[in-house]
Amino acid sequence: MPKEFNAFKMAQQQFDAVAEKINLDPGTRSLLREPEREIQFTIPVKMDNREVKVFKGFRVQHNTSRGPGKGGIRFHPAETIDTVRALATWMTWKCAAVDIPLGGSKGGIACDPREMSEGEQERLCRGYIRKVWEFIGPNLDVPAPDVMTTGQHMIWMMDEYETIARSKQPGVITGKMVGVGGSLGRTEATGYGAIYAVREAFKDLEIDIRDATASIQGSGNVAQFACDLFTEYGGKVIAMACWDNKDKKAYTYTSENGIDPKYIVSTSPERITDKFGTIDAEKAKDLGWKQENGDAWLFKDVAVIIPAATENTICADNVDMISDIVKIIAEGANGPTTPEADEVIKQKDILLIPDILCNAGGVTCSYFEQVQNNMNYYWSKEEVLERLDSKMTVAYRRVSDLAKEKAVFTRDAVYMIAIQSVALACRLRGLI
Repeated sequence: MPKEFNAFKMAQQQFDAVAEKINLDPGTRSLLREPEREIQFTIPVKMDNREVKVFKGFRVQHNTSRGPGKGGIRFHPAETIDTVRALATWMTWKCAAVDIPLGGSKGGIACDPREMSEGEQERLCRGYIRKVWEFIGPNLDVPAPDVMTTGQHMIWMMDEYETIARSKQPGVITGKMVGVGGSLGRTEATGYGAIYAVREAFKDLEIDIRDATASIQGSGNVAQFACDLFTEYGGKVIAMACWDNKDKKAYTYTSENGIDPKYIVSTSPERITDKFGTIDAEKAKDLGWKQENGDAWLFKDVAVIIPAATENTICADNVDMISDIVKIIAEGANGPTTPEADEVIKQKDILLIPDILCNAGGVTCSYFEQVQNNMNYYWSKEEVLERLDSKMTVAYRRVSDLAKEKAVFTRDAVYMIAIQSVALACRLRGLI
C-alpha cells in the first residue's frame, strides 16, 4: 500500500463530493466530516515468554444520531487511527444505506494474531475491553468482529465486559458464536449479502448469473461465503487471491473449471484454508489450481470482480488494466476503490456496487443479533437469511433507482441516500 494513502482522507473526499452535489449546508458538513468521539490507548499484555508487550488500541464513534454505534474491531499489524476513523465513517453511511437504526463506530488493535498464541490473544481482548468498557454497551456502541477477529475473540470481550458491569449483557457485542448469544447466519452474512446485491445487479444488466464468472480478492470470511453463494446460484469463481503469511506476500489461485467452495469455506471439513483464510499452496496445486501473482485476480476476463480484502486495492495505477469483459465491481471490502479509480470505472461503464451497500450484510445481521439478544429469542438460519436478503434487495433497488433517476454514479447515489438520512436525524435532534 502506498505510504501516502490515507483512508480517512479518502472517506472525507467521498463525503465532500456528494455533500457538494446535494448542497449540504456548511454546519452539517462540518459535523459529519469528523467523528463524535475517539480514544487511543495502550494495552500491556504479558506474553507467554513472561515479557510484557504493549499494543496500541483505538475506538472511534463517528455518528450516533440514528442509534447506538456499531462497528467491528480489527486486528492488523498496520492499524492506524486514520484507518479506524475512515471505517467508522463508512459504517455510519452503511447503516443508513440499508436503513437500520444504528450509527457508525469502529475499533482496532495494532497486532498480528497470526503470530500470537491463543492465551496471548485472550489477554489482549480482555485488555481492550478494560480500556473501552465505559464507552460501549448495548445502548451505546456495539463492537463486532472484523479483519482477523473471530467469534471467540468476541466472546472473550463480552465476558470481560459482563465481569466489569456485573450483569449479563450479550447484546454488548455481536458476531459471537451460536450458543453464547450468537445468531445463526451471521457467519455467512457479509459474503451472502454481497452476492444478493450482485444477483440484483445482473438482473439490471439482463445477464443470467448462471452464465457468469467471478474473480475475488481475499479468501477470508467475506470471500469464502461470496464464493459459496455465487456458486450455489450457478456462477463460477475462477480465481481467488489471499495473503500468505509464511511468504509475506499475496498469491492468486486460478482454476478455469471453477473453485469449489468446499475447499475454501471455513465450515467445510474439506477446506484447504487455515483459520485466517490462507490457502495451502501444496493442496491447491494438488487440486490443479494455478498459483499466480497477488494482483492477477484483478485482471481476469470475468463478469464480476469482488475486492473483498483491504482498502486501496483498485487505484489509478491499475484500474486501466481491468478487462473490458468485466460488467460489475462488487466491493466486498471497505474502501477498496480510490476516487481516481472511480472516474475510470465510470468511463468503462462498469456497474459498481459500492462498499457501504455491498458489504452491509454483516452489519445488518449484527443488528439482527442485537435484536435477538434483547428479546432473548433466536430465529432460525432460514429466517435470518430471508430477512437479510430482503434488506439487501430493498437497499440495492433504492440505490439503483436513484442512480437511474438522477443519472448519477452508484456511489454518489448511495451516499446521497445515506448522508441525507443521517443529516435529517441530526436536524431532528437539534444538533444542527
